[in-house]
Amino acid sequence: MGKRYICIHGHFYQPPRENPWLEAIEKQDSADPFHDWNERICAECYHPNSASRIVDEKQHIIDLINNYTMISFNFGPTLLSWMEQNAPQAYEAIQQADKDSQARFSGHGSAIAQVYNHMIMPLANRADKLTQVKWGLKDFVHRFGRMPEGMWLAEAAVDLESLDILAEHGIRYTILAPRQAARIRKLGEHEWHDVSGAKIDPRRAYVCRLPSGRSINLFFYDGPVAQDIAFGGLLKDGNRLADRLYGVFGDDHHHETQLVHVATDGESYGHHHRFGDMALAFALYRIEQEDKAELTVYGEFLDKSPAEWEAEIHENSSWSCAHGVERWRSDCGCNTGGPGWHQKWREPLREALDFLRDSLQKPYEQAMVDLGADPWGVRDEYISVMLDRSEKNAEHFFKTHFSRKLKKDEKVRVFKLLEMQKNAMFMYTSCGWFFDEISGIEPVQLMNYAAGVMQTAHN
Repeated sequence: MGKRYICIHGHFYQPPRENPWLEAIEKQDSADPFHDWNERICAECYHPNSASRIVDEKQHIIDLINNYTMISFNFGPTLLSWMEQNAPQAYEAIQQADKDSQARFSGHGSAIAQVYNHMIMPLANRADKLTQVKWGLKDFVHRFGRMPEGMWLAEAAVDLESLDILAEHGIRYTILAPRQAARIRKLGEHEWHDVSGAKIDPRRAYVCRLPSGRSINLFFYDGPVAQDIAFGGLLKDGNRLADRLYGVFGDDHHHETQLVHVATDGESYGHHHRFGDMALAFALYRIEQEDKAELTVYGEFLDKSPAEWEAEIHENSSWSCAHGVERWRSDCGCNTGGPGWHQKWREPLREALDFLRDSLQKPYEQAMVDLGADPWGVRDEYISVMLDRSEKNAEHFFKTHFSRKLKKDEKVRVFKLLEMQKNAMFMYTSCGWFFDEISGIEPVQLMNYAAGVMQTAHN
C-alpha cells in the first residue's frame, strides 16, 4: 500500500484596519465587546489555536497543543504586524510553532508566506504584483527567520504572470481550489485530460510549466471536505473531522502515495465556529496517535513524492467566486446580503481607483528619479523601513538606495511618496470588494486609503 498523508492548511488573515492618518485602529462598534475586529478574532481564534484543549469524554483536559505546529498555515503580514504589537503572546506562539514544526516535518516549517496586503493578483498591474510578492517574502523572512517554500495568493486568485513571479522569486508551490484546474497529463505523455468543473484528483502534487520556462508546483485542495469544514458543521466534532479526512483516501490508489489536504480560512477554527480550534486539535491528536495516515506539510510532501503529473490552470480564477475574479470588479451576482442586493458599485469604484493609481505613476517616477533612486526598486525595498522605523535603519535605507545625500526635507518627501504608494496598494485589499454594502467598514477603509493617497499627492 502506498503511504498516506494528511495536510490541513489554514489561511489566517484580516485586512489592514488602521486609519491611514493615525496608523492606529479606531474603535469598531460592530466588534463589541472588543475594541475592533482584530482584537475579537484574535481572542476567538488566533490565540486559542496556540494552546488548544484536548478533552476526554468527561470534558477533562488531557492535553494542550499548539495547532500551528501540526498544520500548514499562512498569516497575513499586516495581521502579524498588528499581533506583534497587540497580541505578543499569540504572535510568539506562531513563530515558535514554525520552529517546532521543522523538527516534526523533516526540516520543513508549517508557515508559508502571503502576498502582502491580500491584493487580487490577476487584477493588479505588474509593478504591484512584484511589490506584493517581494514585500510578502521580506516580511516572512523578518518574522520567521527563513525563506518560505510556499506563498498564498489572495483568494487563491491566479494567473500565469503571478505564478511566474512566484517561481522567479524561489517559491516552490501555491495552493488552489479544484475548480481552478483546467487540464492535466502525466509527465512525458502527450495527451491532456480535461478536469474542468473540479474533476481533478487532489491527492497528488502537480507541476505547472510557465511560458517563461520556469515551473511551480500546485496543490488543488479537496473541495467537498473544505466546504464542510467551512460551512457544513464538520467542526462540531473532532472525531467526525478525522473520519472525514480518512474517508478521502481511495483504494484505487493502493500503490500510490496519497495526500489528503484541505484549505480553508483559518478563522473557521474558533471564530466562525465556536470551539472549532478544539475540533481541529482533537482530529490532529487522533491522527497522530493512530497509524492510518501521517501528518505532513506541502514542502515535506514534495520531497517525499515529487509531482509526476502536470496541470494547466483556468486563468483569472479564484476559490470564492464562481465567476473567476469578477467578485472584485463587477456586479457578478455573488452576494452576502440576500435577494435584492447587488454590487453595481464595484466597477465604478475600481475604475476610479485605477485612474488614481495610474495618474500618479509618472509624477512618482519623476520625483524619485530627481531624488536619485530607482522608483520601483526603492518601493520594493521600502518594506525594510516598514518593519523597522528606527532612525538608524531609515538612514541606512537612504544611503543604500539613493545616489546622493538627501536633505531633511527631501527625506520627508521620500517617505511621503512611499507611504502614498503603500496606501495606493492598500486601497485594493480584497475584503473591500467582497461584501455587498459599499458603506460597510471594508469598502470605507479602501476609500480612506484612497483619500490618504490623494491628500499626499496634493501636498
